Amino acid sequence: MFDKLIDILKANPRKIVFTEGPDARILEAAARLKKDGFLTPVLVGNVDEVRAAAAKGGFDIDGLEIIDPLTYDKMDEMVSEMVALRKGKMTAEECGALLKKGNYFGTMLVKMGVADSLLGGATYSTADTVRPALQLIKTRPGAHLVSSCFILQKEGAELLAMGDCAINISYEDKKDKDGNVTLSAAQQLAEVAIETAKTAKTFGIDPKVAMLSFSTKGSGKGATVGLSQQATAIAKEMAPDLAIDGEMQFDAAVSPVVGQLKFPGSPVAGYANTFIFPCIEAGNIGYKIAQRLGGYEAYGPILQGLNAPINDLSRGCTAEEVYKMAIITAALA
Repeated sequence: MFDKLIDILKANPRKIVFTEGPDARILEAAARLKKDGFLTPVLVGNVDEVRAAAAKGGFDIDGLEIIDPLTYDKMDEMVSEMVALRKGKMTAEECGALLKKGNYFGTMLVKMGVADSLLGGATYSTADTVRPALQLIKTRPGAHLVSSCFILQKEGAELLAMGDCAINISYEDKKDKDGNVTLSAAQQLAEVAIETAKTAKTFGIDPKVAMLSFSTKGSGKGATVGLSQQATAIAKEMAPDLAIDGEMQFDAAVSPVVGQLKFPGSPVAGYANTFIFPCIEAGNIGYKIAQRLGGYEAYGPILQGLNAPINDLSRGCTAEEVYKMAIITAALA
């Protein structure tokens, strides 16, 4: 998987900004990327502090760009652009205060073209990584929400994709001030399915998408069954060439015997490799079971629907995870 992504980066030189430059895990990964030479890191933080932390850890970052928000020579331009992006919701003073923080500053570096992508979250929460992206990078044309995907890898097994396991807690109809539905819950889940299939393709997966539930083909009622049924129908209309089916239980999605018994004739049942969960509880629990009991390595959350690749790390991440997520993130640019 990573050989393919590295080939992409070798053919298309890219920069990735790390919002937490002084963090030892970030520095170790950045030093490794510098040595490998297929991706250029940009570190956010006080220059002396970053260099001291690198020296302490024995990490060679000589020649890498380190940008300090407090001394950035284009800060006035950055503040003006952020004020325009916030469209009257923030004053110049408020924007200036936020841009002293690595998460907002790094996001604006991507917005202004200094870097192609961003990786943060080693010390920030997921919300503190996603919020600046939503406010400044924003969703790309045609996308109505940001979602996430995990790529799961195990020796000798097919790559798998799972979404959404980290961002959307649940799916509720969005309404205007008069109570009219502007974007239904099912439309949102359908969009997550299509975006996850696109991400899967980036990693060389030929997506066969299962819309998961505790019900297969109408065997159960209530809760999220109707949501999965409606989202399946909408996704098929939106992406008629995509192999997608549902609603189905997990055993019907992965076992050909069970799948074709419960869902005869389905091109997906029994052969799914891309799994869409109806709520975050199921998704988060599901990918962690695969990771901890199934022996899969889980890479993500990979954010979907944004105008530029912005990804979030776990605060418990290792330098190895930072390195691999940097490759994943930059390859999506």
